[in-house]
Amino acid sequence: MYRNSSISGAAPGSRLTLAHFVKGKGPFVCLTAYTTPMAQLVDPHVDLILVGDSVGMVLYGYDTTLPVTLDMMIAHGAAVMRGSQHALVVVDMPYGSYEQSPQQALANAQRVIAETGCSAVKLEGGQEMAATIRHLTQNNIAVVGHIGLLPQSVEKTGGYKIQGKTEDQIARLKADALAVAAAGAFAMVIEGTLEPVAREITGAVSIPTIGIGASPTCDGQILVIDDILGFTAKPPRFAKKFADVTPVIAAAVKDYADAVRAGQFPTLEQCFTAK
Repeated sequence: MYRNSSISGAAPGSRLTLAHFVKGKGPFVCLTAYTTPMAQLVDPHVDLILVGDSVGMVLYGYDTTLPVTLDMMIAHGAAVMRGSQHALVVVDMPYGSYEQSPQQALANAQRVIAETGCSAVKLEGGQEMAATIRHLTQNNIAVVGHIGLLPQSVEKTGGYKIQGKTEDQIARLKADALAVAAAGAFAMVIEGTLEPVAREITGAVSIPTIGIGASPTCDGQILVIDDILGFTAKPPRFAKKFADVTPVIAAAVKDYADAVRAGQFPTLEQCFTAK
């Protein structure tokens, strides 16, 4: 039903396929990456790499993900594919690239798959996106759904607000999850949702859930790479800093600057001379 892509240079069968992502086989380790060098570092340790539209905030300095374009996602998706051989690579469909109609979504998703070689795309939305998800999966495009807090909808909802606080929200989230699963998504992200609600949804759906600010009981977890490395000045509450590499980088830059100003770099060892 789905198209599984392979990367040039990867050993046959070495990249994880959709068959790996089955309910009950987790926990699945998922992380974002946007560049070839970072993908090379992340790839051996994770099951899924998401080329997220968070690239707009992480690498381009935007306040939201909304300015991210399809061309940007394709460029970064292709870069991550060049740097990975093991993990399943999923590329975000950016704002404005799929909401108009299932036909628009299919045309743009086909372009993402064809130009990056990734295995799947991710799009935000629940019940309102069910017809689009179904259209994509019926046309050989694998889809990861995304419910709960939807970053592409922050201007409509008035900011990054935790979901599942009211009975109406809980009912809608449950209906969204069931609709996404029934439409054919092979997994879904649950973001920024109260833990008991995310836990209940995880137990109710037939496909793996991937949590971010959701619940430890989700079938997998995902974070933004810059958050776990300490690059983010004010990381979200649900993120954990597993290392802080910023002092190392700052120290290296300072040492380089000092060496240049002191006339200690370059030395003849870094120069080319005639034999």
